[in-house]
Amino acid sequence: MTDDGGDDNGLDDRAQAVLRTEGRSWPTPGAKERVIREELGMSPTRYYQLLNTLLDDARALAHDPVTVNRLRRLREAQRARR
Repeated sequence: MTDDGGDDNGLDDRAQAVLRTEGRSWPTPGAKERVIREELGMSPTRYYQLLNTLLDDARALAHDPVTVNRLRRLREAQRARR
């Protein structure tokens, strides 16, 4: 753990929390957005902006390769449909 609240790969606590949130399964529609607002203290729009930035960050890939690669595949599939 580093002094800035991040882990050894340089991700801060908020970035790690976003990746943890993406790794969870959600029982009902709206549950994820509620967690984003109440536990992470940000709007869903800001959350998804941060998440999209994390998907291009090598530190995020090193921290949670399964989640990041899954989300990268989903993002590419959405872009291909457009």
